[in-house]
Amino acid sequence: MLKGTLCTVRHVLAADLSTFIALVNDLPSRGAFFSMQFKSPEAMRRDFLQSGFVSEDSELFLIEDHHQNIIGTITHFKSRTPASREIGYRLFDPQRGGRGYISEATRLLVDYLFNAYPYHRLELLMDPHNTASERIAQKSGFTQEGLMRQAFFINGSMHDVKIYSLLRPEWQARVR
Repeated sequence: MLKGTLCTVRHVLAADLSTFIALVNDLPSRGAFFSMQFKSPEAMRRDFLQSGFVSEDSELFLIEDHHQNIIGTITHFKSRTPASREIGYRLFDPQRGGRGYISEATRLLVDYLFNAYPYHRLELLMDPHNTASERIAQKSGFTQEGLMRQAFFINGSMHDVKIYSLLRPEWQARVR
């Protein structure tokens, strides 16, 4: 469990499963930047029973506020090289946006990944119009690298993707 001043980042527990599935599959809360694809509740329960949403390829965490309400998810997963990981996040309720929850969860996860693993590079990918996600990247110390043209298929069309990264030496300089 990773504790911050605004939120806690922790693994999914069996007691969370029904609430988690309902939140993840709530299509209206996804907004314009997330795919409308979703997994069936049965498939999600099966994945949880098999791995707890934790494997060598990925690790999923819940983000809770101080009242222990599940407000989002944050995950890390395989990227293009063995020395790097990609981070993804989602806030379930847009009304909670701009309060710093995802920025803090991202910083907590970054610290965890660089302290617990030998990764050299962390990446955030986002839609170029997703200014909230871009602010999270910047507040968390990530640097914009460029644009991948038409790299994501979301909601029936191809979208460009901005890529941000944070290297271990940059993180080490920041935490000193």
